[in-house]
Parts: sequence; C-alpha cells; structure tokens
Amino acid sequence: MTAIQQEVIEKLQALPAEKQQEVLNFVNSLQSDKEVKKPPRSSKGVLSLKEKAVDSNSFLDSTGMFAHLGVTITDDELSQARREMWANFPRDIEL
Repeated sequence: MTAIQQEVIEKLQALPAEKQQEVLNFVNSLQSDKEVKKPPRSSKGVLSLKEKAVDSNSFLDSTGMFAHLGVTITDDELSQARREMWANFPRDIEL
C-alpha cells in the first residue's frame, strides 16, 4: 500500500459515517467520469473529427454528440437554431 493510500484510509476512518458515504459517492463519480471521458485514440494520438466520424457515425449526429448529457436535439431544432444564429450575419463584408 502506498503512502497516499494509507493517508486516505486513515483520514477516511476518522470521518463520521455520513462523511464516509460522501467520500464513497465522490470516488464513484470520479470512476464513472474516467470511464465516460476516455477519448478515442489513434496511432497519432487523439482522433480528429473526421476520424471520429469514420470511427463512430453517431459522433457528428446530434443524438450521439449529446447522448452522455441526456439531451435530445432533433434535426429540425438544430436547423432552426442555425437559422436564428445566422439570420443577422452580414452577407456583404467589405475588407
């Protein structure tokens, strides 16, 4: 057992039961974040958007991109948001 592990155990044992439960919940959340947020890797490192699209077609799909957040966005909603966002964008820009 490492010194850090020993120190964590000692401090954990000194806490009341409700605080120990909070620590356990926190550790569980750290583990679940680690499992969810692992970026896909290629031989060159992190995959580009194009490689991700080939690797997983759902990445560029709105349902896949926001799936981990529990958000569902329809194609119509996305199109409407784009129209609203670009509605006042100047068309003729003089440099």
